[in-house]
Amino acid sequence: MQFRVLGPVEVHDECTGLRVLPTGDKQRALLGALVVRSGRTVPVHRLVDELWGEHPPANATNALQAHVARLRRLLPAQPAGSGEPDHEWIVTRSLGYVLRLGRATTDAERFNRLAAEGRAATVHDPGHAAELLRRALALWRGPALEGSVRGGICAAEAAQLEESRLTALEALYDACLRTGRHDEITGELEELTTDHPVRERFYDLLMVALYRCGRQAEALGVYDRARKRLVHELGVEPGPALHGRMEAILHHDPALAAPGPGAPPPVSVRAFPASSGPDAAPAPAPGHEAEVLVLTDEIARLRRHVERLSLEQEALIRRFDRLSAQAQAR
Repeated sequence: MQFRVLGPVEVHDECTGLRVLPTGDKQRALLGALVVRSGRTVPVHRLVDELWGEHPPANATNALQAHVARLRRLLPAQPAGSGEPDHEWIVTRSLGYVLRLGRATTDAERFNRLAAEGRAATVHDPGHAAELLRRALALWRGPALEGSVRGGICAAEAAQLEESRLTALEALYDACLRTGRHDEITGELEELTTDHPVRERFYDLLMVALYRCGRQAEALGVYDRARKRLVHELGVEPGPALHGRMEAILHHDPALAAPGPGAPPPVSVRAFPASSGPDAAPAPAPGHEAEVLVLTDEIARLRRHVERLSLEQEALIRRFDRLSAQAQAR
């Protein structure tokens, strides 16, 4: 059994092919929140926020109980021979409810595992890394928790999963460049720079791919386009990494050359090149590139954690304001 959140929330029995899709938006939000916090008790007040936001019904606790009861009836029983014939998916606790996965899995767990394995293999086996990352990304059926993002729990998880997806895409195209497949990915990278106009890494990868295809002028045009979008959207110039890539292309830096058959890829494909000016930071030595990858992933993880905490804080503030208003009304 697999609980899926990389798209609309659903439950999929991989043995029988049975798919269970909650019908109402509140049922989807409830299942989504329980899957996101599986194995942990989700307090009643947090689930009320997920389902009704700032406008809960007067009998919110009873209404939540009714939704939980309907969801329990919707979830399939454990199949015979699974070793857990009496497994109860949703358990009531004193403060709320908990979803017990038992032997079931989630597609998010599988995605994160495959993506981590792919990133770890990028330096030493980019071909295998690309295969793992494509398998991870193939698990996505649409926006994370589609139709379930009504409160802080699902919103924060959806944002974190989307960041993980974009990081996996960056790693995938980095691996493709390492294997000399630059001519195959320019179209996909063009689309990504359009869909994510302030994400500098996609511009960087596209510039390298175009340069290796002998399209230097177009590669420099990508930098100009990135600069205009960043100035317009954020009011900032491109960072030193993207500027350094532009400088490297202007000066035909040998490190940008595509790897030959059996040759190791240039280090600067993954680590953004530094500017050639006097204040330029040295590029990482080949033996240190794995450390750079680890640090980059850790920074991305911490950034996602901060974003999730921020969303949860906003939800708490909204709940505090609502409770204050109710207290004043009384």
